[in-house]
Parts: sequence; C-alpha cells; structure tokens
Amino acid sequence: MFHKFFLLKRDISDKLCCFPKDKLGKIVGYENEDLRMPNKIIEMGLLPETAFRILYQAPFKGPLYIEFGDEKSRIALREEEARFIIVEALS
Repeated sequence: MFHKFFLLKRDISDKLCCFPKDKLGKIVGYENEDLRMPNKIIEMGLLPETAFRILYQAPFKGPLYIEFGDEKSRIALREEEARFIIVEALS
C-alpha cells in the first residue's frame, strides 16, 4: 500500500498551482498526456512564452487570480486547472 501511494505522488513544483505569489513567471508548456486539460486554458490566452504573475489565491486552495500577457489581462483559475500548466520563474 505504501509503495502505491509513493509512486502516485508527482512533483508539482514546476506547475502554476505552486508558483509563489507576486513573482514574475513564464508559461513553458502543459502537462496533458492523458488529454484531460480543459480547452479553456488555451482559449483564455494562457499560451507558452506568456509572462504572468499570481496576484492572489483564495483561502483553502481556492482559485488563483492571475495577471498575464502584455495587456495585463486578469482571470481566476481553479487550482486543478493550474496543475496542467508548467511554468518557470523570470528574473
């Protein structure tokens, strides 16, 4: 039983859901091997090479409020949706 739990646990440190608040980052891609990522992520403009900043996260792992792109668009994104987006920090 322990081994099964250990194998299922994934590293999510490079995902948008775990990115620190008020730090500038860039979307580098998506984790979507099983094709479960909602299409709205791309439709909203969260595309690779897009710069972003997390402005706020609601309590109890609630939605993330994100500012992104050159136009400084703002959206709210559920944590489970943010787990599909792979990011890196910008200096």
